[in-house]
Amino acid sequence: MSGAAVTAAPTQTPARFVGGRGLAVLVAGLEWLGAAILALLFLVVMAAVTRRYLFGDGLVWSDELAIWLNVALVAVGAPLAATSALAMRLDVVANLLPPTGRRLAAILAEAIAVHGSLVLALGGASVAALVGGTSTVLGLPESLRFAVFAIGGGLTLVVVLWRAALNLSWPAALAALLIGAGLYALAQSATGLFVGTPSLVAGLATGAGLLLGAPLPFALLAGVSLSGAFGGLLPEPAIVQNTVAGVSKFLLLAIPFFLLAGELLTAGGLAERLVRFAAALVGHFRAGLAQTALVASVLFSGASGSSVANAAFGAKVMAPALVARGYPPANAAAIVAGVSMLDNIIPPSIAFLILAAATNLSVGSLLVGGFVAGAVLTLALAIGIHLSVRGVVDSAPRASRAERARSFVGALPAIGLGIVVVVGIRFGMVTVTEASALAVAYALVACLLLRSLNAGTVLASLRKAAGEAAAVGLLIGASAPFAFLLAVDRVSEQMAGLVTALGGGPLAVMLLSNLVLLIAGLFLDIGAAILLLAPLLLPAAIAAGLDPIQFGVVLVVNLMIHGLTPPLGILVYVTSGIMRLSPAAVFRAVLPLLASLLVALFVLCLAVAVWPSLPLSFKELFRWL
Repeated sequence: MSGAAVTAAPTQTPARFVGGRGLAVLVAGLEWLGAAILALLFLVVMAAVTRRYLFGDGLVWSDELAIWLNVALVAVGAPLAATSALAMRLDVVANLLPPTGRRLAAILAEAIAVHGSLVLALGGASVAALVGGTSTVLGLPESLRFAVFAIGGGLTLVVVLWRAALNLSWPAALAALLIGAGLYALAQSATGLFVGTPSLVAGLATGAGLLLGAPLPFALLAGVSLSGAFGGLLPEPAIVQNTVAGVSKFLLLAIPFFLLAGELLTAGGLAERLVRFAAALVGHFRAGLAQTALVASVLFSGASGSSVANAAFGAKVMAPALVARGYPPANAAAIVAGVSMLDNIIPPSIAFLILAAATNLSVGSLLVGGFVAGAVLTLALAIGIHLSVRGVVDSAPRASRAERARSFVGALPAIGLGIVVVVGIRFGMVTVTEASALAVAYALVACLLLRSLNAGTVLASLRKAAGEAAAVGLLIGASAPFAFLLAVDRVSEQMAGLVTALGGGPLAVMLLSNLVLLIAGLFLDIGAAILLLAPLLLPAAIAAGLDPIQFGVVLVVNLMIHGLTPPLGILVYVTSGIMRLSPAAVFRAVLPLLASLLVALFVLCLAVAVWPSLPLSFKELFRWL
């Protein structure tokens, strides 16, 4: 996946230079506006937390205002989620085409983005004009929530066409506009062709858009919109209503805060302290630097919750050190990508937050289950690294007790953040959203006390985290109408029949569910797969007698492994992009680690499915956790 253009940029002319500068100014303005909204969101939540703990009562308006600010953040970031590296575009298939085919695919991809933008812009405007009433606490017109999405959709349309004109040509941008508008008009018409399962039309249209390289959230919106012409039950205003409802959940506020905490840790140098501590612990082992990358990733997981953030940090910090020690660049990138998947397993985990939002499972229980799964995956990766690294001698001298103690003390500020978050959630002292806001406050204070941050780096962290949070939020919102179609078409019952095809026993259901996930994960983004498949598979798992929390943990582990598999493999694309390597070479190099993770997944599936036969003491230990 990539946000890069599929064709070489035309020759730079004065007009193109001015156009490029103008687009850059607009995008930067949206990024700074997103950063300002995120900063205000943090202040609102922290004010409520402070009031609650110091004075015993909260601010009655804080939750509602925070949700509205998050809606605004997602709407403002919609243009970035369509055109930047956050766009979640699958361009692997399009890049296999000849030049003419690539150009046609690029025009069609932009046309689908245009269609999705029109759904947000015109659908949002329609809902804003129709809806009445005011919010419960703030007394603001309810129409505002939909109006900001209408504005976000309009801005996305402008940015998509502007970008297409610069990367392709103005005639190509005009063609994308006309095709996208034609698709939009088709979606609003009655074709007279009624399909028994309109969600199938939505799925096929979304899949076609994804293969062409369209941004995933807009492909989802366009797919659901097109289903309306074939008997779908979601008219355009309802699509936008479902999208806004999908991001209007207080739990989802934790996502931008955890992303911001990770950015602050990296910018403030605390992540590098974790690396030094990890090197003191395992640097003397065989493949010591690679094992250091693994342990550092485990430690960083307790503070970030974002595998992409960890992969980006590792590609900038760990990978060059690995290459300097003699690792082939592709292998160095593969190691960084492989160990980065732990960040969405070991708490705090953004993937578990998305799962909880989609299924109403307990966040605290999922996070604790993530510790157990994280331990198994860490062991598997350690073995995989030990067995796969050949011809590299990078073991360092064993660190003394004093060196370990010094590195531990230096890493304590970063380690403490994870402890504050997980302990606070586990023992019910704070909600997940409050814990994520406290994580940001902790990271800020720690870095400022260590004098490792300045105003510029804080603002840059806000800007980057806001863009990432908006992209994740828009994906969650765009998945909501698609999930509604799946529910109306009773796809969950069909899925239950599929996963019980070999019998309704726990082991059969677990294995077949994982087979479905392994196949679907090849073509779906991790977040979208969780949002769409978890509500479908969970009922079958519960009916088979599987524990829903344990099943949810295994589901996330399964889908996170797809961060390393083609064609999507986002972790591989992040590391290869930063290191300027061929993704295909990194995909080949990651195969040994991928094999070890699949073995670990099988062990987890077996343990969960045959749980009643396990020793009582282990069973009681897991229950306590």
